Amino acid sequence: MDNTPLLGNVTLLQGSRRFFFAVTPKETSFSKPGDVPDYLNEAVPFFLGAIALEYILAFLADLPRARLNDAFSSVSARVYSQLSRIIVLSAELALYVFVYDNFHLVTLPWDSPWTWYFCLFGVDFFYYWFHRAAHEINILWAAHQVHHSSEDYNLTTALRQSVVQQYITSIFYVPLALAVPPSIFWVHVQFNLLYQFWIHTEIVRCLGPLEYIFNTPSHHRVHHGRNPYCIDKNYGGTFIIWDRIFGTFQAETSEKIAYGLVHPLASWDPIWTQLCHFSHIWKTFWETSGVSNKLSVICKGPGWTPGSPRLGDPADLPEIEYPIQKYDNSLSFCGTMYVLVHFAAAIVAYQLLIARKMEMTQLHVLGVISYFLYTISSFGALFDNKWYAQYMELFRCLLFLIVDLFLSSQNLDTGVLPSKYIGMIRGIFIASALFWITGSFMSTKNTKTE
Repeated sequence: MDNTPLLGNVTLLQGSRRFFFAVTPKETSFSKPGDVPDYLNEAVPFFLGAIALEYILAFLADLPRARLNDAFSSVSARVYSQLSRIIVLSAELALYVFVYDNFHLVTLPWDSPWTWYFCLFGVDFFYYWFHRAAHEINILWAAHQVHHSSEDYNLTTALRQSVVQQYITSIFYVPLALAVPPSIFWVHVQFNLLYQFWIHTEIVRCLGPLEYIFNTPSHHRVHHGRNPYCIDKNYGGTFIIWDRIFGTFQAETSEKIAYGLVHPLASWDPIWTQLCHFSHIWKTFWETSGVSNKLSVICKGPGWTPGSPRLGDPADLPEIEYPIQKYDNSLSFCGTMYVLVHFAAAIVAYQLLIARKMEMTQLHVLGVISYFLYTISSFGALFDNKWYAQYMELFRCLLFLIVDLFLSSQNLDTGVLPSKYIGMIRGIFIASALFWITGSFMSTKNTKTE
């Protein structure tokens, strides 16, 4: 098992070309969905490398840099989203295959470049309408707000995805299933998401004539802003042409953009990030009188209140106060190093789980996933300075050591950790457990950043 490459079944050159879209229709066209590479998981090491490079460039250019707590929250959301795909087949693909197999009206050839290009624009067109609906319908916004909850704007923000959203998006892609083979569709869904990773940055300011055609970092910065002029603008995924056609385009101005939700989340809890707006809708639904108003709470815009327009009254949007204040509960230096070491081990284990999941039993996979989810939640509690965080961490470390001891006695391993490094990993967990037993060293500091 130790020979499983962290890049999966792709070479460094292949992975790099895919990551930078240096591919042709011929080499990215497949007859069966099962033959389509897992482009997104293959790209995880490249994501991490690009994030590190962006941090260095931002430092040199004196631009805002990624914060560990915010980056952790974004990466955690991505892991949550991807882990759900291991348990349940990707919703976009499952529904799409069903509709195509039973109801498609036209059979476009899977090996034709024209089918490939048609799907490129088709996926982005329907993504635009999903994305717009996710901002204009409150119950859909409950899922999509996860992506907008970061008060930073960098490459890690692209990884902040909703678990629920992937199941909603699939409905909007159904029309393509009347003609486009599932394998070609699945290639473009992944490339659409991969493209969006690149536009979440402040390093790139303007791309000249490309700004008229593509959704660029400049356009997407507007989309992530909570300034009144930014609200409900620039929904395109790869292309900005849909926003220009349907009247939702807004160019970036000289006004400093404040990122995040109109009402900031103020928490690093990854589970609460996923569920907070569903909770808000539930509470508002029961507090609102009248059946019509209750339905409007669900179906109209997130800013809607009785008597206001469908998407809410723009006058109700709070003005941005400068300097911009961000939620920034942070750990001490020792606490930061602790989380970095354990989170790095978790990411390695996650990557190996993706590569080896077909070799593992279903119970084994579920056990590993449950431990991942608990790990991420425990780190969130640490960042939020919850009183129970140290007890969660002590239990997590002891649980790992107990399971590892049991597996070792049976001449087995976890299946998701490189055995040649297991001695070092055991040492880290033993030392961590002793720290938590003898007392917390994770003193925190609460700061505000501009």
